[in-house]
Amino acid sequence: MISFENKVVWVTGSSSGIGAAIALGFAEHGASVVIHGNTKRLEAERILKQVEEKGTKGMLVLGDVTKQSDVQHMVNQITEEFGGIDILVNNAGTMVTRSNIEDLEEETWNRIMDINLNSVFRVTKAIIPVMKKKGSGKIINMTSLAARNGGGGGAVAYAAAKGGVSTLTRGLAKELADSKITVNAIGPGIIATPFHDQYSTPEMRRNMASQVPLKREGQPEEVVGAALYLASEYASYITGEIIEVNGGLLMD
Repeated sequence: MISFENKVVWVTGSSSGIGAAIALGFAEHGASVVIHGNTKRLEAERILKQVEEKGTKGMLVLGDVTKQSDVQHMVNQITEEFGGIDILVNNAGTMVTRSNIEDLEEETWNRIMDINLNSVFRVTKAIIPVMKKKGSGKIINMTSLAARNGGGGGAVAYAAAKGGVSTLTRGLAKELADSKITVNAIGPGIIATPFHDQYSTPEMRRNMASQVPLKREGQPEEVVGAALYLASEYASYITGEIIEVNGGLLMD
């Protein structure tokens, strides 16, 4: 039985979708869970309530992960409340828009990189001293199937950002190994979340799901197991790894 009692987990972007499911999964296994939201405060408060209903301690932090001042403020809030952070799940991110490169404004390209890649850098950079002080830590980054196949229509920029997350994961795994901090990632495929509600038409989703060997979209809860495993002692000798959760759409 995996237990995270006496562990503090921060899941960025946990007001809905995969992030919310992962936060609730950690709560079910005894962790103190920090919920993070930015513009979706009510949704984040709803997830916090569900965390606390599972009998564990929860906390809500609000801030923009594209702003270093917000990130540092949230880290300070968490450490003041709990004394440290044991597990970080860098989940915050979104596609922003679908567009081919020819029509994509540079400002939008930079926004996509800032939300999906630079945010992982900012949050991780702020967390490293906290984990080093504790003497260990687990960092789990959320990349994507798009990092491996270039993404679907109009998703080249998003795919490039997630490719950066995958590479950052491997580099950080090497850099932080001496500090007893493992760094791994999860690469979800087509998961039924508000992400696809916003950026994929029903026809696109049907077409994508038809290509999956399991012939369906995944559910957010089906990503949770990978996160729990990577954060557990069962994965103590695993670092720099990416677990693909895609129903067989990509097989290594």
